[in-house]
Amino acid sequence: MANEVGDLIVKWSGQEYCIVGLLESDTISDLKAAIYKQTNVLPERQKLLGLKVKGKLPDKEIQLSSLQLKPKTKLMMMGTREEELAKVAEPPEDMPEVVNDFDIEEDEIAIENREEFLAKIEKRIKDYEIKILNEPREGKKLLVLDIDYTLFDHRSVAETPNELMRPYLHEFLTTAYQYYDIVIWSATGMKWIETKMNGLGVSKHSDYKIAFYLDSDAMISVHTPKYGLIDVKPLGVVWGKFKQWSAANTIMFDDIRRNFIMNPQTGLRIKAFRKAHFNREKDTELLKLSKYLEDIASEDDFTKLNHKEWDRYRPKKMKSSSSTQDS
Repeated sequence: MANEVGDLIVKWSGQEYCIVGLLESDTISDLKAAIYKQTNVLPERQKLLGLKVKGKLPDKEIQLSSLQLKPKTKLMMMGTREEELAKVAEPPEDMPEVVNDFDIEEDEIAIENREEFLAKIEKRIKDYEIKILNEPREGKKLLVLDIDYTLFDHRSVAETPNELMRPYLHEFLTTAYQYYDIVIWSATGMKWIETKMNGLGVSKHSDYKIAFYLDSDAMISVHTPKYGLIDVKPLGVVWGKFKQWSAANTIMFDDIRRNFIMNPQTGLRIKAFRKAHFNREKDTELLKLSKYLEDIASEDDFTKLNHKEWDRYRPKKMKSSSSTQDS
């Protein structure tokens, strides 16, 4: 008689589902059927991340015993219920949240230098541990990037992460890497960040390297007069740990403006990448922003730039020295 696999935890859409009763002789198909019973996501819509046999994605008829799953193993799932797919052409439910970001400027002034929030940053500098993936390079500026809706459409359904990747992502990172060390900062857990970066082929790309990842634990909560308590990404955490970087040589991309409310001058609000299947052919945001990053790389002080008008920036013309030389 086959042994039970033990309870498995499936994380999907912000919730965890406990899958029980599976046997080692059961297959991936059986696992997906059990997940369907709890989530209503059809097996053919499910994408289970992190399941591999000899470095390859397992076939649906592979037995669970081949995966050597331990009890309480957590599996990340991508997938969408059929009723949600029917709404794909409708405006996202959370759109008002993004629109409201336009009104946050007055709160920026109110909280940027509040003593209690600066104290929280100091605590993160002291307690938050950063795992260096690739050593920072001397003389490079810093580019900090969000993931969801910035580099990746995390709401749509697809067979592979690449289908939800923002167009020109690798070209963008390759160009940026010439001038900037690159950091990924997501308001999710570290395991989820690593899974996404591996799935998108970012973590081990041959043309660029990521310095390190930051997760939600590096964020702080601040209270704003208009929006109440919100979680934000204070760049002071990075600057406190790496003295070579500051507001003068750092730029941060995020689709939600409030994430850089503690460093408004340093943030650039990128247009959100949604509905990947509809917009993949026409989204050129990263292509245009790679040109902007290249153009401003020679600037001595980023605090003098207005990133809200990045598309209007024109690089300074170099003066010719040959015209003043005697023959």
